[in-house]
Amino acid sequence: MNVIKECALHEPCSYISGNNQSIHYKIIQECTKKQCEALILRGWRRFGVMYFRPICPDCHACESLKIDVANYRFSKSDRRVLRKNSSLTSVIRHPTMTHDHLTLFERYHRFKHHTRDWDAPKSDPKNYYASFVQGHGDFGFEVLYFDQDKLIAVDLIDILEEGISSLYCYYDPQYASYSLGRYTLLQEIEFAQRLNLKWIYLGYYVQGCQSLEYKKSYTPSLTLQGRPEEDHLPLWQNTTPHSPFER
Repeated sequence: MNVIKECALHEPCSYISGNNQSIHYKIIQECTKKQCEALILRGWRRFGVMYFRPICPDCHACESLKIDVANYRFSKSDRRVLRKNSSLTSVIRHPTMTHDHLTLFERYHRFKHHTRDWDAPKSDPKNYYASFVQGHGDFGFEVLYFDQDKLIAVDLIDILEEGISSLYCYYDPQYASYSLGRYTLLQEIEFAQRLNLKWIYLGYYVQGCQSLEYKKSYTPSLTLQGRPEEDHLPLWQNTTPHSPFER
């Protein structure tokens, strides 16, 4: 593992208003699939060549979750979402950046700015490339969803040795009624089942953060205990089921 830079930054919390956060960052060149999964299993996330996890000393609100793929059962609601989107086509490939990507990314974030009060920066090709195209190695992919010839959703994932790490999804707000965020995650679960993979790594759940509440609806799932170091075995425990929310 070629760690180019490692640091901790302290800044306003991304999830809980009024809190501050401490984030541990590693910039890693040529990270292998096995090395990436070892970090994901210990609560890290990947954007490009940057790996990060929260290390806030007085707060443990960020919980890493993973879905138990083998025991996931599609609900009637899940099957309705799958049927609603059955006419869509998809392509999976290593991540790319096109004008359509950037336009869709910006449109999605403007929508979230109005509905969830997210920041709405203009799409920046340099930042997009650094976050979603760099560092994919042989394990990073994008799943493109089309309505006929129109790109309507992009789901960024890492396909690892034991599971799929769900990185980021964005979609066309004109298709909000299609539940595309939920649909793409259900497609990840189906894909993992076909590949005989054990997990969908969902990243962080933070109780009370509206944008992350959907993650508690995908059960059975497991929660990472504590913040294990790289030479310690990670311990994941069953998550108590909660009321469902839509992705």
